[in-house]
Amino acid sequence: MRSIATVGGAVLLVLSSGCTTPTPDPSTNLDAYLDTVIAAHGGDVLDRATVTFTFRGDDFTLRRNEGQFRYERVTTDSTGRRMVEGLTNTDVYRVVEGDTTALSNEEQRTIATAVNSVAYFALLPYPLQDPPVQGTYAGADTVAGTAYHRVAVSFSEGGGQDYQDEFLYWFDQATHALDYMAYAYGIGGPAEDQGTRLREAFNVRTVNGVRIADYYNYRAAGIGPETLDAYPDSLAQDAVEQVSTVALEDVRVTPLP
Repeated sequence: MRSIATVGGAVLLVLSSGCTTPTPDPSTNLDAYLDTVIAAHGGDVLDRATVTFTFRGDDFTLRRNEGQFRYERVTTDSTGRRMVEGLTNTDVYRVVEGDTTALSNEEQRTIATAVNSVAYFALLPYPLQDPPVQGTYAGADTVAGTAYHRVAVSFSEGGGQDYQDEFLYWFDQATHALDYMAYAYGIGGPAEDQGTRLREAFNVRTVNGVRIADYYNYRAAGIGPETLDAYPDSLAQDAVEQVSTVALEDVRVTPLP
């Protein structure tokens, strides 16, 4: 399921039920640790559910059913026509005012990237179990007095058009919550299209058993793909610039019958 390389230690998790249960050691079994993290965020619900929300004016519907998926966004084109764009395990499509349109290869790539990127961030950490994910345990860290495990992620070529992007995730050692993530994008492309970001979770809520978070999106000078782990220190030193807010509105999670 994932390609794993590991170094580091182990923890115990105090579950919400009050029971102390051994947590898989991410340094020796990262697959099992990520399965535990995903479960703590409501992964069992997302296995068979429809998630709907509005993001920057577009309506999204993410439907998953035991590995089969259909992700759609509803938007408008330059003339104001209603347009549905989406992708499934096998197809990419666009429907304009009820009519399915032919798509070039480039249009298919553009739609798949635009829709899947929103779905990926909205469902995190659930997508970390996907086959293209290549995870590495990157050690323990402390951010604002809280102990975290760091997990670095890259992708095989099956990971989409932006498969060269690199991610670093911070999971709370006690609760497994994904509170921070940093990523490098545009790797391999023109210098002006490259960069890094840090996202900090806020407005965390549980919707029908699924943990949903919005994010402050930051950048910092001098941090590249090899130094993503420097972002928390930059944040603590107020050496970051907020460039956007990533917020999901009107989130609904509906388990499939």
